[in-house]
Amino acid sequence: MSEREAEISDFLRKAGWGAARQQAFPGDASTRSYRRLFREDETAVLMNAPAQAEAPACPPGASPQERARLGYNALARLAGPNLAAFAGLTEALTTRGFSAPRILAADLSAGLLLLEDLGDDLFARAIPAGADETALYAHAVDTLAAIYRSSFPAELAAHGGQWQVMDYDAPALLAETGLLLDWFVARHLGRDVPETARRDWDRAWIGAFEALSTEASGLALRDYHAENLLWLPDRAGPARTGLIDYQDALFAHPAYDLVSLLEDARRDVPADIQAEMKARFMAAAHIRDNDAFDAAYAVLGAQRNAKITGIFVRLAVRDGKPKYLGLLPRVARHFLTDISHPALSEVRALIHDLAPELTDLART
Repeated sequence: MSEREAEISDFLRKAGWGAARQQAFPGDASTRSYRRLFREDETAVLMNAPAQAEAPACPPGASPQERARLGYNALARLAGPNLAAFAGLTEALTTRGFSAPRILAADLSAGLLLLEDLGDDLFARAIPAGADETALYAHAVDTLAAIYRSSFPAELAAHGGQWQVMDYDAPALLAETGLLLDWFVARHLGRDVPETARRDWDRAWIGAFEALSTEASGLALRDYHAENLLWLPDRAGPARTGLIDYQDALFAHPAYDLVSLLEDARRDVPADIQAEMKARFMAAAHIRDNDAFDAAYAVLGAQRNAKITGIFVRLAVRDGKPKYLGLLPRVARHFLTDISHPALSEVRALIHDLAPELTDLART
């Protein structure tokens, strides 16, 4: 038995699950791993997040320069393997009636959590199996609006850990757009990106981010889409949408999670559902300025899809997961649609020279 397996075994024994049968979940794009545990007629989920698996998170108050020295997680304000973020956000969500998995046992210093099992009925599975697509997306949007209308503290404390939810600031947004240059352009296309082009790129995005000041910030879970939402029909109201993978949450413009849901990198959401759900969210979130919201939605959609383009290439090239390259055409289509908005005219002009191949990719 490895040292890590001995640590896990001891944690489960203390939690009363030492004799449980274990079944590994398929791997995802993170350094975390999961196992489903079976104990008589009960199930639970083990989250295994080794503390040294990723670069450190962003310390509160760190400057952009300090964050850059610490690495990408700090610059982009990602929690990384820090389970204090997941634990604190879980407690904040569940106490407000949302269906995050309840924490049954925790050892944050060891990077181990035992969680309520919310099942396997992901939206991405339930819809192809026959669930009403429009109804499920309506529930997801209603939950998202309810989260936006809720008040969340910046300082979170749970299970002996403390976490500060920070703002999705310009340095974090900008660091993520740079992934398109670093990985898609430089590594995938093999094209050199001069420093002058990088400066122009950053300047264009900073101008576009001005569109994000029109609404009050709310909690953005930051990866809100059909692969991270579970259908829980036996629950009521916003609790019918099960939530996972929210440890990187920040305070952001309310369009961020909505565009994450509707411009899904892994599945096509019909255009009529996108339009209906966008209007539904705005009404539920009490957002009145359509033009301003449209601009922010386009900017955050472009920002997110630039990031995803780079991440999918990174997963293929660095991490040996080539399946993600097959998702690039859909992401390219989303990105090109987003940058057609006038708020992104400067970004659109630069893409013509930096990555004209995106147009052909979007057609595949």
